Amino acid sequence: MKRTLALILALTVALAGASTRAYAQAQHGLSLFGDLKYPAGFKHFDYVNPDAPKGGSVKYAATGTFDSFNEFILKGVPAAGIDLMFDTLMAGSDDEPASSYGLVAESVEVAPDKKSVIYNLRPQARFWDGSPITADDVVWTFDNLKAKGNPSWRIYYADVLKAEALGPRRVKFTFRNGTNRELPSIVGEMPVLSKAYWSKHDFGKTTLDVPLGSGPYKIVDFQPGRYVVYQRVADYWGKDLPVNVGRYNFDEIRYDYYRDASVALEAFKAGAYDIRRENVAKNWAIGYDSPALTKGWIKKALIPNKVPQGMQAFGFNLRRPLFQDRRVRQALGYLFDFQWTNKTLFYGAYKRNESYFANSDLASSGLPSPAELAILNKYRGQIPDEVFTTAFKAPTTDGSGDIRDNLHAALKLLAEAGWTVKNGRMVNAQGQPFQFEFLLAQPEFERVVLPFAQNLARIGIVCNVRTIDPAQYENRMQNYDFDMTVVDFGESLSPGNEQRQFWSSQSGDAPGGQNYLGIKSKAVDDLVDLVINAPDRQSLMTRVHALDRVLLEGYYVIPNWYLGSFRVAYWDKFGRPKDNPPYSLALNTWWYDKARAAALAAERK
Repeated sequence: MKRTLALILALTVALAGASTRAYAQAQHGLSLFGDLKYPAGFKHFDYVNPDAPKGGSVKYAATGTFDSFNEFILKGVPAAGIDLMFDTLMAGSDDEPASSYGLVAESVEVAPDKKSVIYNLRPQARFWDGSPITADDVVWTFDNLKAKGNPSWRIYYADVLKAEALGPRRVKFTFRNGTNRELPSIVGEMPVLSKAYWSKHDFGKTTLDVPLGSGPYKIVDFQPGRYVVYQRVADYWGKDLPVNVGRYNFDEIRYDYYRDASVALEAFKAGAYDIRRENVAKNWAIGYDSPALTKGWIKKALIPNKVPQGMQAFGFNLRRPLFQDRRVRQALGYLFDFQWTNKTLFYGAYKRNESYFANSDLASSGLPSPAELAILNKYRGQIPDEVFTTAFKAPTTDGSGDIRDNLHAALKLLAEAGWTVKNGRMVNAQGQPFQFEFLLAQPEFERVVLPFAQNLARIGIVCNVRTIDPAQYENRMQNYDFDMTVVDFGESLSPGNEQRQFWSSQSGDAPGGQNYLGIKSKAVDDLVDLVINAPDRQSLMTRVHALDRVLLEGYYVIPNWYLGSFRVAYWDKFGRPKDNPPYSLALNTWWYDKARAAALAAERK
């Protein structure tokens, strides 16, 4: 018996040692390519003011409405700012392209074969009620996001097979394979929810009960669809962590809801709220003209960034038979006059978007490189021949409004696709008219879309522009109930698993997904998998370039434009760090400046 017990103990020690050796040394952060900027024991991010004062309040605007504080499910419209209430395992750095550092987790261990990762939780991590954040909470969150959450969670975590608690503060995630470099970081982005709280509440339903969180802010007041107020948690457990020093400085954050952006702009100029990010060039050029701007009460800042701009565009719904012919989609692209739009409506502010990864080295250019061809050659006959022979270029005009050459090019393509003009109407061989609806939720976009509709009308195509309220729009988009609309696919410097949500065949079928266009292409699915599994930065760039080319030549969208800078206007009562990080506006590093606020209040009397 003693010998047996000794053997068992020896085996236990040996297995424990083997388990420990199976993982790399615990690290304080993660980088997709192993290039962390901040060392262990760092005090704060470089782009914050570690001495920023706490206090004061800030008001923001939101448009539309909200009816839920459960942002994790498909049902309902969650309140603006709701993510302030939930801490994640790791926190991203805004001056690195793909790095994160411990928040709820104090360290992370990645298996050498990359098939699993272990997160070690901080012993001081707490929910607001004082209960500890445990590995069981992490496992419960993961399981329920996949089982009951918005379908996009299932797609995002498709290659994460399971989560398991190895102890009270130690949780392991197991992956489908070891080639998906993003998976350790992806699970690190996951908010951690309270198992105890949600065991007494229905996670699958909308709610206006304030859920238990662990983050720096908590909802203290609201009226559905009108406003929501967050208060900084005085005893927030993570306030002194390096990733939080100099951040979350306001005592109170309030979001007031407005019916549309135009009303919200007027409210801002009247001082109804404090900080506004602007995305309309005309507004930026002349919309802020007011006594408050002249007197210096309102400040405008144009802050350059290195954020990949992704693709904003007029998006076709490929589920509609009308748009399933590539030649039709290409033809309609000739009828959007970007040069006239940019000169007349945008004061020349923008650049044409000719990549799904614009404003970064991930954007394809010229003809495919030999490395790209090694990937693309497999798909000859499945993807457009132009991928191999032509550098993508969006149609251009001289900006005068005369698009005669473009009209001829569009008519030629439409004729090849079986459409002709009869009695002033574009019809197919069955005599059915070419007619569709352009769906909008932002009235200010009508001035862009209506000239496009007028150009379409010149060749007999009827485009009915319809603007609906944001709640209706959200519902219709979740169910892909549209013909054409404005889409915006944001990108990061390290594209990965989110590409499945944007382009994969699986995502195109699931309600609430982000493959709004309805792309179903085996070649695209394969290229997305290659991007996700890229082993290093150079191969990532090559694979993204290949994906970019195939998407562009598919003419799934009519590209719009991008800026490459943040436009922010604010009332002069705030302080902000001297240097803005390149990959975020980082409003959570600003603070309330009592002296400026007092001076502003005195001048406004």
